[in-house]
Amino acid sequence: MSIRQSAIAKLEQLPESLLPEVNNFIDFVIHKYQSETTNEKQQDDIAKAWDKWFEAVDRLEVKPTEPVSEYQQLLLNKYRKQGLEL
Repeated sequence: MSIRQSAIAKLEQLPESLLPEVNNFIDFVIHKYQSETTNEKQQDDIAKAWDKWFEAVDRLEVKPTEPVSEYQQLLLNKYRKQGLEL
């Protein structure tokens, strides 16, 4: 006897007054399974979107900008004296 047939046989033995509770439980199990499946798909979609974003960012060309003010030049010089390369 399969699991399905066993469950159906048990259902047939239950009194009519308990069937609404069993029906509610079955609905709960179905909803829980659907929610888990949906969450897994959403997580996969989010991971794919992040991967796509990182690939796009990795292809960006970064160009150093020249300082436009004396303050920026002094600040860059200060950082370079500290060993930072900007």
